[in-house]
Amino acid sequence: MVDVKEILSKSEERMEMAAMYLEEELNRIRAGRANVAILDAVRVEVYGSKVPLNQVANVSVPDPRTIAIKPWDRKEIRNIEKAIMDSDVGITPENNGEIIRLNIPQPTEERRRDLTKQCNKIAEKAKVEVRNVRGDIKDKLKKAIKDGLSEDLEKDAEAELQKLHDKFIKKIDELITAKNKEIMTV
Repeated sequence: MVDVKEILSKSEERMEMAAMYLEEELNRIRAGRANVAILDAVRVEVYGSKVPLNQVANVSVPDPRTIAIKPWDRKEIRNIEKAIMDSDVGITPENNGEIIRLNIPQPTEERRRDLTKQCNKIAEKAKVEVRNVRGDIKDKLKKAIKDGLSEDLEKDAEAELQKLHDKFIKKIDELITAKNKEIMTV
């Protein structure tokens, strides 16, 4: 017999993963303020292998428009600079020999609109994933009726599934609204 609680908890887990994915992706989007998360994808060639930037340097935000990168080994400053240039960060690093600085430019109105469109696309992907999870679980519940699950239990499980769906869609909407507000704030 199918364990309805287990199916619902797994579906909640999958929906939570979609919301976490959205949160991580939104953190990487540059909104005119310095945020070290935009450097998460940067990999630096050090000692023959590529490692995350935060494993070869201290990354900090000294002011709202600057990211400072202080390498632990000063010989690696060129490799760090090259990794930033090769990444999709889109900011030219300034190097004084000890510290690399990234000055975050103030985005134009047009750039802000593009960023909100980009955020909305990512949010839509997350919503689609939540909807897909709901659809998958509904199918499992329909099949479970054939395997002996009572229709009442199936209806209750579907209602619970719908509540989970609504909860995560609302969470996604809140995340995207907050990010869009952050982007559009001058």
